Amino acid sequence: MRDLDHRRLGRELGLFDTDPLMGAGLPYWLPDGAVVRHTLEEYVREAERAAGYRHVYSPVLGKRELYELSGHWDHYRDDMYPPMDVGGEQMLLRPSLCPHHALIFRSRTRSHRDLPFRMAELGGMYRSERSGVLGGLTRVRAIQLNDAHIFCTPDQAVEEAAGALGLISRAYADLGIRAARHRLSLPGGGGKYVADPALWRRATALLREVLEASGVPYEAVEGEAAFYGPKIDVQITDPAGRESTLSTVQIDFHQPESFGLRYTGPDGARYRPVMVHRSVIGSVERAVAHLLEEHGGAFPPWLAPLQLVVLPVGEEQEEHAHAVVREAVALGLRAEVSGRAEGSLGSRIRRSRLVPYQAVLGAREAEDGLLAVRLRDGRRPGVLPVAEFLRRVEGRVRARGTALWEPA
Repeated sequence: MRDLDHRRLGRELGLFDTDPLMGAGLPYWLPDGAVVRHTLEEYVREAERAAGYRHVYSPVLGKRELYELSGHWDHYRDDMYPPMDVGGEQMLLRPSLCPHHALIFRSRTRSHRDLPFRMAELGGMYRSERSGVLGGLTRVRAIQLNDAHIFCTPDQAVEEAAGALGLISRAYADLGIRAARHRLSLPGGGGKYVADPALWRRATALLREVLEASGVPYEAVEGEAAFYGPKIDVQITDPAGRESTLSTVQIDFHQPESFGLRYTGPDGARYRPVMVHRSVIGSVERAVAHLLEEHGGAFPPWLAPLQLVVLPVGEEQEEHAHAVVREAVALGLRAEVSGRAEGSLGSRIRRSRLVPYQAVLGAREAEDGLLAVRLRDGRRPGVLPVAEFLRRVEGRVRARGTALWEPA
């Protein structure tokens, strides 16, 4: 069985690494890893924009009072970093983005006409993870979270949560991710949850309605809810069979009440919105770790750090190879030349085994404006004109998904 551990793959492919001077659980991204991360983040932003989300930025610090108000200080303190004294005020690295988004919502007068208001951010947050549980990209202390909060009327909550679940499903198809199962995460015993049984029952009933309307098989599990409300967790498994949560959808009545959120109804009265928390790919770190293991480093074409390598057979074809790469880059593709100085043609092809598209350029191809095309999966579509080949590759990348090639 192949070793698909993302930590080994990340080092081997030059995607990310760590340094003890930076600290445990604080990986840094190398150039190819940064390409994957940036492409994934832009994909999410584009999908969110198309679904009607508005993007914001919010600071990674907040006063202790903010997290007391949200409930994080009382119910989540063990996972937070200790306060820092800044000018006589206690400041905290945020463990979550939702309190900041609640403040942004309440910063303006809102009408029922503004709802649903879909607010999204790819933002940093920090969790004080114990050293013993840290590992690669799956458990880190500095997290880049794909987060969003939908502020809506109670009547809109089911439709909005179901729409978020559909957004997750489409992203998984484009990324080549398979959901292992859907879990309805409910509260358990102990004092880690906010105490309001009526709101818990109401939120749980709405999430069951979302799951049943979406036709998604699920199982309810106690003890896995967020401290402020139940949630739908989309579970994934790694090659060793270990299960984790990648994406979530939550319905929250607690924080709108804690922050005193209001909107003006059609009758002029003031009403409390519902807050739907939603994350399509969860943390960028965990998403990349799972994609590495799911695909063995052979990312879908649109996500691959290098999408096309042009392989001149001899030095005489290298100038032409660079011209092909310039055309590819002008189309938005990530392309490079692997020339004779890097070894024999066979060794260069083997070294490029994870690159989706390989184009061999011999004397005859250079003379006739052609490329001998090889795909990562071993298929050989044949000899194609440069313009046609680049057009088809650009089309596959633009279409996203996992397919390498489509019939002409």
